[in-house]
Amino acid sequence: MTNEEFTDKIRFDLRTIAEKIPEGSSVLDLGCGDGDLLAWLCEHRGVRGTGIEMSKKKAAHCISRGLSVLQGDLNNEVNDYPDNSFDYVILSQTLQQVYEPAQLLHSLSRIGRRVVVSFPNFSHYGNRLHLLLKGEAPVSEELPYHWYDTPNIRVITIPDFRRFARDVGYNIVEEISIKTDPAATCGKVIHWLKTLRATYGIYVIEKPA
Repeated sequence: MTNEEFTDKIRFDLRTIAEKIPEGSSVLDLGCGDGDLLAWLCEHRGVRGTGIEMSKKKAAHCISRGLSVLQGDLNNEVNDYPDNSFDYVILSQTLQQVYEPAQLLHSLSRIGRRVVVSFPNFSHYGNRLHLLLKGEAPVSEELPYHWYDTPNIRVITIPDFRRFARDVGYNIVEEISIKTDPAATCGKVIHWLKTLRATYGIYVIEKPA
């Protein structure tokens, strides 16, 4: 399988994250799912990668692919790692499900030199129009649950995360806003009207030296 063929099989948001990870880095992927991102990084970036996944089924699938993945609650498992264990810690589309995001990011910045965070952008114009015209909590491809059955305990916008990073003392190394569907292998980076047009925000952050 060529690099291009492999890349086409992973989601656009994961590919965008992968492009920010330098060759040979040590990486911890939290909520790694079926391991697509971790597998790509190991195969094409030569990373030393580990994952944590809550689902037993998904963790078992990752292990069957030859990946180093622990099954457990990421909020607890990260506390077992010593300081500066990784170059990069990845938290992809999980922040909106975390009860104490500031506390978790503090732990991640302790064990990783840089943290990559991605989340659905609630301020996308589709969500705004849904709320304006229907007066109901938006249900979309990025946020596919109703208010009563969603695993998400908060909604996040791009300006919200910028402010959050500043308030809790992180430097934003890079901000990437993208427009893509949840399972799509194609998409594009948004450079203007990001808050309105982007479906996901991706941030590389670090603690000041």
